[in-house]
Amino acid sequence: MVPTPPRLTWLDAVRGPAALAVVMHHSGWTFIPGLWAEVDSRIDVGTWGVFVFFLVSGYIIPASLERRGDVRAFWIGRAFRLLPLLLAALALALLLACAGMFVLHPGLSARPLPLVVLGNLTMLQELLGVPAAIDVMWTLSYEMAFYLLTVGLFAVRRAHASAAVAIVLALSAVPLGLVLTRPVISGRADVLATTLGLAVVAVVVVAARARGGAGTAAALAGGLLGLALVVLGSRIGPWQGLTVLAAMFAGTAVYRAEQGTIRWRTAVAAVLTVLACGVPAKDDPGWAPAILLAAAFFTAAFAMRHRRFPGWLAHLGVISFSLYLLHPLLLRVSPNLVLFLLLLVPLAHLTHRLVEEPGRRLGRRLSNPARLSNLARLSKSDGLPWPARPSRPAPESPADPLDPSADGGTRPRA
Repeated sequence: MVPTPPRLTWLDAVRGPAALAVVMHHSGWTFIPGLWAEVDSRIDVGTWGVFVFFLVSGYIIPASLERRGDVRAFWIGRAFRLLPLLLAALALALLLACAGMFVLHPGLSARPLPLVVLGNLTMLQELLGVPAAIDVMWTLSYEMAFYLLTVGLFAVRRAHASAAVAIVLALSAVPLGLVLTRPVISGRADVLATTLGLAVVAVVVVAARARGGAGTAAALAGGLLGLALVVLGSRIGPWQGLTVLAAMFAGTAVYRAEQGTIRWRTAVAAVLTVLACGVPAKDDPGWAPAILLAAAFFTAAFAMRHRRFPGWLAHLGVISFSLYLLHPLLLRVSPNLVLFLLLLVPLAHLTHRLVEEPGRRLGRRLSNPARLSNLARLSKSDGLPWPARPSRPAPESPADPLDPSADGGTRPRA
């Protein structure tokens, strides 16, 4: 496994402003629509925020998987990192809806309840043609597709090909976007959506539990399913959807170059290709400035990664998932912008402490046997009697966009 570096505080400092950008995007349209329309016509601040998140996910998620060296531990970590807060937010949304204080997507009642539950709990609803209970969950679907692809590449030992994957995805996005003008998985394709959702669950379970060829085949099938879902099911279209995936793999390419796995010129070529193909993906004057400035912001933060950052800025990154997922709910019950902003950060801090952190710790405990099992396998493979190989727990992994503390995520329809 790859050694774990010290905590990457700069990622927290990047995620904090990205989360606030998404918050300001939605609160601006809610409380000051006239002024925000002027801003949005020049740069889509929400898109800027989510693309910063996507780049950070690409940078750190594959590194987390490779440091663990165990697919089962990776999926357990992801589940217990994301699902506790997601379940809490969904429960709160339902309670507010019952009290008449939050309006759920009207399309939810038109689809079978099991499919709605399956789509939202697997976080694949955006790619299965199912409305999200909370609008900002759309980005989690692309995160899930990226996880599936990353695990698939890891299983077949092609994880180092991230720059090439980013370039291929970006170049493929253009013709596919021109040909597929509407999602194939949409509307009332309930049977197809259910089948694909259950297939993803099945391959994740098999990849996490099986060893040898069966586990590898399942992981590869999961990667192919993730790619197919983005191409065929993306509600923003395959051009934008594949651009999102390509941006995440461009972030991975930056990590590979930093580690010396690939040359810097290869990583730069991947980033430039993604930007060149992604800029015309949406006919919106705020789109191109947003993704270009997101790349520039990530680059600047990466260049300053060895510097110290203010503690308050890093803390915003720590609670960024709560900021992201809960702000649409708070918007519906806040009478004005000032009160909304005053309440949001304390609420996010509270849910991070009471929901996210306990879930993360539980996930770490549950994934520990998988890690030890993997160490045993590695020890046997080099002839060392287990536990002759040192069994000291690995240091914490640096955070991803959804994980401010260790494990390892983003983000509103901007």
